[in-house]
Amino acid sequence: MSETLINQSVSPVMSTYQRFPITLVKGKGSYVWDDAGRKFLDYTSGIATCNLGHVPEHVRQKLRNQLDQLWHCSNLYEIPAQNELAALLVEHSCFDQVFFCNSGAEGNEAAIKLAKKYAKDQGNPERSEIITFQQSFHGRTGTTMAATAQEKIHKGFTPLTPGFRYLPYNEMSFLDQVHNGKTAAVLLELIQGEGGVNKAEQEWIETLYNICKKEDILFMVDEVQTGMGRTGTLFAYEQFGIEPDVMTLAKGLGSGFPIGAMLAKTHPAASFQPGTHGSTFGGNPLAASAGIATMEVLLRDGILQQVHSSSLWLIDQLHTLIREEEMVKEIRGLGMLIGIELNIGASAVIEAFRKKGVLVLSAGANVLRILPPLTTTKQELELFIQLFEEVITEVESVAL
Repeated sequence: MSETLINQSVSPVMSTYQRFPITLVKGKGSYVWDDAGRKFLDYTSGIATCNLGHVPEHVRQKLRNQLDQLWHCSNLYEIPAQNELAALLVEHSCFDQVFFCNSGAEGNEAAIKLAKKYAKDQGNPERSEIITFQQSFHGRTGTTMAATAQEKIHKGFTPLTPGFRYLPYNEMSFLDQVHNGKTAAVLLELIQGEGGVNKAEQEWIETLYNICKKEDILFMVDEVQTGMGRTGTLFAYEQFGIEPDVMTLAKGLGSGFPIGAMLAKTHPAASFQPGTHGSTFGGNPLAASAGIATMEVLLRDGILQQVHSSSLWLIDQLHTLIREEEMVKEIRGLGMLIGIELNIGASAVIEAFRKKGVLVLSAGANVLRILPPLTTTKQELELFIQLFEEVITEVESVAL
């Protein structure tokens, strides 16, 4: 008998998460309920995953219909739902082909593999490096952890997978280091979520993009957190006037059902041929059905316009609220991905919100991350602003 079974105080689940002291058992729309029946306004959206709120009806119905037909089949066979979802993504983006997987990390793994293969296929075997940026986050697999330029993510896991070079984010003076004869691709978030909700500056992103175009370096964007309407357009890159060569998606693509994707233009996509990459579960009938339903709702229900107007209102209210407050240093972000930099640690504010029935997150030690469902109502936003004012007053009286 194992020691774990003898010692009942040890959880059978590994301790890879520092969990909040609540157990969520139900969700609908912008709200979740715990096992004690307490109701919370969920402004984490499952970390930018439940973009349509919890258990959106159209997605639920699509999944229920697919459950009665076919759950899984090998990617060695045609999967109609996968083809339909790929067609929707291609039609509404600048990309030509899609590879499906199960998560954002897997999407980024696929992008990294594609970049290396593309360089070889173009007769540039010396191009084996991929540039990422400080404070980025691209996943927790061995390779995507190495792509993530944060020392706290690397700690305990060295030596890291080689082949990555890190540059400062939004720093023009370092862009002359992008092309050194060894660079196959650049991979970046247009808004760094985990790294502090840092938005790319327009001039910097345009300069970087033009360097990549000139030198045939693949320009790859990680939109795992910013995609699927989170910033007010279907994809964040649309607001920067660029057309990336490769984009990765996950989180909001399946409204909480596990699915990831890598999208690419024709020229790099051609480097993936049978046998170069694959996935057992990627794009299976259930996952693809969730993706189709999510896309249909985002495209037809005026949600993107709602995100644009609601987020402008929310950010304006936040600026008005904190104008005279010492606790808040800066508000930044885009759409419904908002970072509030504090002059104190974020944990106390998160706890104060939770006691008032609101769930929010951090993005680093002192940045509060607000991720409302894209479908949140004006009434819910007004409630959040009211409670935020109460939280600031309470926490400031103790902390400052």
